Amino acid sequence: MTSGPTLNGLDPVIHAESRLRITATLAAVDRGDRLSFPRLQKLLDMTAGNLSTHLRRLEDAGYVEVTKTFEGRTPATYLALTDPGRVAFATYTAALRALLRPTDGGSA
Repeated sequence: MTSGPTLNGLDPVIHAESRLRITATLAAVDRGDRLSFPRLQKLLDMTAGNLSTHLRRLEDAGYVEVTKTFEGRTPATYLALTDPGRVAFATYTAALRALLRPTDGGSA
């Protein structure tokens, strides 16, 4: 379930600072690859609880895929941006660029 764009195409699911950082980091990972939860946590310097909370919101929106598995007897969680997540992030960044672009004919 996606929230969809609101203010000038800025998706509120992505717009929160922590979720924007998560989405931007996962967008940098090649399609088909994924990051481990501890690696993402270290890259973003977030607590496990905070990261989990924001990942849940992104997962509920259909933007992030969470895969839980085992490596031997140790649980492992991997994260990837879904195709809809990549589209939402591209739309978000395009809308942000449009907001930041200077308007024609105005004085600064």
